[in-house]
Amino acid sequence: MLDFWASWCDPCRAENPNLVKAYQKYHDKGFEILGISLDDAARKDAWVEAIKKDNLLWPQVSDLKGWDSLAAKIYGINVILASFLLDPEGRIIARNLRGDDLQNLLKRIFIDRSNP
Repeated sequence: MLDFWASWCDPCRAENPNLVKAYQKYHDKGFEILGISLDDAARKDAWVEAIKKDNLLWPQVSDLKGWDSLAAKIYGINVILASFLLDPEGRIIARNLRGDDLQNLLKRIFIDRSNP
């Protein structure tokens, strides 16, 4: 999952506990998240603190360019929170899943994988 977020984004921060729950439940089964921050250089310390405070255990990256982030441009991000769920081949299979919607899809995916 690619998760575009920022430390100053209240909806992003509110969703983080749901991502932590999904990560803890499905990481050992192959679920990975890459957090991509749209914080800028002036907010670097706030970004690092948010990672710690929200207990984000997965890899986090940022070029600290805010909305001029190369990753945001590549994925056409103009609002956050935004996410892309990818299959093992890297194809986008869902966008902007939150809360129960993410949990339900991950449950279906990992049940299907364990029952070939």
